[in-house]
Amino acid sequence: MKGLESLIMGGMWQSHISAVSPGQTPLRMADDDRIRGPQGPGRDGGPGTGVIVKPKTRTKKPSMYKVLMLNDDYTPMEFVVMVLERFFNKGHEDATRIMLHVHQKGIGVCGVYTYEVAETKVTQTMDLARQHQHPLQCTLERD
Repeated sequence: MKGLESLIMGGMWQSHISAVSPGQTPLRMADDDRIRGPQGPGRDGGPGTGVIVKPKTRTKKPSMYKVLMLNDDYTPMEFVVMVLERFFNKGHEDATRIMLHVHQKGIGVCGVYTYEVAETKVTQTMDLARQHQHPLQCTLERD
């Protein structure tokens, strides 16, 4: 400990802290725009106190994607209603309405989700349709 005290008292400590590699300019408080001294320079002419100000970051809302179901002539209507209830959390009436819309118009929106959720729902629907040997198709589209 005595060796450390003699370094600090002898001024050697300060020279080790402010050592700069050749070709580099030492950083002083006035050089950094993010550091502001509320009182300006100290009374003895040295640098004043400073506060580091972080820039505020804003998070963007994630892009939303529509999950679309395509009509085919082979998948039973009851299977489509079951998929809508199971994977898209639709009530029986809503699922039936969406299924009829898909049947009549050829395509219908099952729901709008973030990309990862929409992708998962498409995959679940397609996997279950394949397991039951139905040609049901589902896709996603940016909202």
